[in-house]
Amino acid sequence: MRFDINCTISKSAIIGENVRIGRNTIIHDNVEIKDNTVICENCIIGEPNAESYINDNYLNPATIIGSNSLIRSGSIIYSGSVFGDFYTTGNMVSIREKSSFGKHCIVGTFSDIQGDLEFGDYCRLNSHVQVASKCKFGSFVFVYPMVVFTNDPLPPSNNLIGSSVDNFSQIAAGSIILPGLSFGKHCLIGANSLVNKNVLDFEFYAGNPAVKVGKVNYIWSKDYKRPHYPWPYNFERGLPWYGIGFAEWITTDEGVKYAL
Repeated sequence: MRFDINCTISKSAIIGENVRIGRNTIIHDNVEIKDNTVICENCIIGEPNAESYINDNYLNPATIIGSNSLIRSGSIIYSGSVFGDFYTTGNMVSIREKSSFGKHCIVGTFSDIQGDLEFGDYCRLNSHVQVASKCKFGSFVFVYPMVVFTNDPLPPSNNLIGSSVDNFSQIAAGSIILPGLSFGKHCLIGANSLVNKNVLDFEFYAGNPAVKVGKVNYIWSKDYKRPHYPWPYNFERGLPWYGIGFAEWITTDEGVKYAL
């Protein structure tokens, strides 16, 4: 990959140390890219919102990309969004204005994040995920391919209601989440589910429409010869409890704040 070739970088942009910017990338006004971040080819960072086309006095809201991040080729990040350290996208990701992500989040290829929403830390969205505006996610939430979060109960209307998903919950591939729902901690939604009701802590829902199957700890792991869920006890790759185990990590100062 070739860097710093044919780039357009606003004079008001703040570029940290050891930042690499791929060719043909555009960095708009009031963008801050922190140290050791890589912006790949053909990206647009800080894309002005629609008001910029009609307001001669438009001021582009600040866009901040944390340190050690990786924005892959073809991604568009709109203005007014904030991304924590170690943020990663796949290719051709669209993230609209007023999006907020914590540290170590990943958004997969061809995902569409509609803006005006919030993610905690260590969230992972696989490819082709669409998240409507007004949604709110906790930390360690995993969303698998082709999942769609909606926000309009009577489309088309002006009454947009996002859903909320609490820490450690999993939404399996192909699921559709109807507007205004609440998901507790450590929930599991089965693949291709249509969810139209709230899901409490540790509950497993599946089907179309989704119904309660039971508690997640009834799902057995043949490999570990114990319940597979809550999943953090059985999975640690790329996560802060790697090497020490989840049970130990949630007793640390860092882990306690997520476990509560």
